[in-house]
Order: sequence, then structure tokens, then C-alpha cells
Amino acid sequence: MAGHIRCAEEGAVAWVTLSHPGKFNAMSRGMWRELKALFLDLPGRSHLRCVVVQGDAGHFCAGGDIAEYPDFRFDEASLRDFHENDVWGGLSAMLDCDIPVVAAIEGNCMGAGVELASCCDLRLAGQSARFGAPIARLGFPMAPREAQLVATAVGDLSAREMLLAAAVLPAGLMLQRGFLSSVVPDAAVADEARALAARVSTLAPLTARVHKQTLRALGPLNPLGPTPAMATLLERAYAYAPDAEHREGIAAFLAKRPPEFQSNQT
Repeated sequence: MAGHIRCAEEGAVAWVTLSHPGKFNAMSRGMWRELKALFLDLPGRSHLRCVVVQGDAGHFCAGGDIAEYPDFRFDEASLRDFHENDVWGGLSAMLDCDIPVVAAIEGNCMGAGVELASCCDLRLAGQSARFGAPIARLGFPMAPREAQLVATAVGDLSAREMLLAAAVLPAGLMLQRGFLSSVVPDAAVADEARALAARVSTLAPLTARVHKQTLRALGPLNPLGPTPAMATLLERAYAYAPDAEHREGIAAFLAKRPPEFQSNQT
């Protein structure tokens, strides 16, 4: 069954649910496009005062849908299109949303899941939630703007552990490091998210939207465009597309075997 993004409204709160049955809500290419369309539409719903992003069936999001990757990842142009248009299109639509966004995180929050959570203003998690971006096992790096987003949100140490050591970090540690605003019993995540959304919804909605605009303009992910250094990175960011290491990492994952990376692969 293909994944999709659901949206249901409860009064002034929109509940956005990531759903990809059997894949811990891994983001398919279609889901990224649905996410972008939804978050471009939500700010126009003037009655909304809060958005809650959650995953289906006890997990937030386990990353990207790797089964799709052989279709487009090994060509530089199609890889660039995926990251810069599909993925960054969805993430930037979330970042540009002027309505306060809450992440309600359960279970796996990996790779794309960390990126999605990083776009949210407030993040709460269940005590057994796990966070990471172990894509070094798959033979490819995180795209530059996505890495900037994650490093800004999780902090330099957590980003380096996730990307360089494929570390999977527990919710308690992510709370200590400032990524999460609270950690609650797993069974209480939905109720806590609902209570937080209700509290946000009682506050002045125009003020909230102005605050989001101000914080976005002042923050490192400024919408005015990439810095010169980021622009340089983006020029060569996807040249690794046809590399043997990239192909081996994805092939090994799909075959459910350990990857065999060779130092002389080109």
C-alpha cells in the first residue's frame, strides 16, 4: 500500500498524520509532494491556530522509502530533483507555515523523520521514541539544506553522532540536549499533544503568525536564500549519484544484508 498524508481538523487544530503501513511511515516521493501541497494550503485556513504532525500506528517516520530509491537516486539530475524539489519542497513549506506546528513523536524518528520534526516549532515525544539518521550505512550523505536544518534543530553534537557514527539517540537524551520540549509516557503522547495544541490555540492567532515570521527571518534558515557557502555546496551536492558506494548501500539494504563498502570505490 502506498503511503499518504492525512489531515483532519478538530476545531482550530489540524492533525496531520504520516501514514505508510508496513514501513513505519517512511516518506515516499508522493508523500513529500502531498506534504508540500498541504502545508502550502494550511496557512490560508484562517480558523486554524495550531497544526499537530504525528505518525500512524505508533511510529513517527522511519526515514525515506528506500524501495523507491533505485528508480532515481543513481542519476545526478534526478537525485537533485528529488532532494531540491520533492524533499526540500515539503520541508520548506513546513518551515514557511505561519501557524504554530507541534510534533507528536512516537517510536521511530529516523532520517526524514528527524527532518520533519526539525521543521516543527514544539516537539514532544514518548519515552521509547528513538532518533537518528543512519544513512552512512546506505552509502550516501544528507543533502546540504537538510543537514543544515537538522544540525540547527538537534545541535552540532547530535548531528555529528547521527551522521558520522550512525548513532540512534533515546528521547531522554534528546530532551536533555534541547531538541524536545517534553518526554511523556508512550500512551500519553496523543493526549499531551492535544493539550499543548489546545493551549496554543487559546493565544492570539495573529500574534503567533507574526512571531513565526519574525523567528524565521532572524534564524539560520532565512527564506531569503542560501548563503554563498551553501550555494557552492549545492552545486556539487549530488555528483555522488552514480558512485558504487551509493549503489552498494541501497542494494544491501534492499537485500537485507550488511553493506560491503570498498575504500577504492568510485
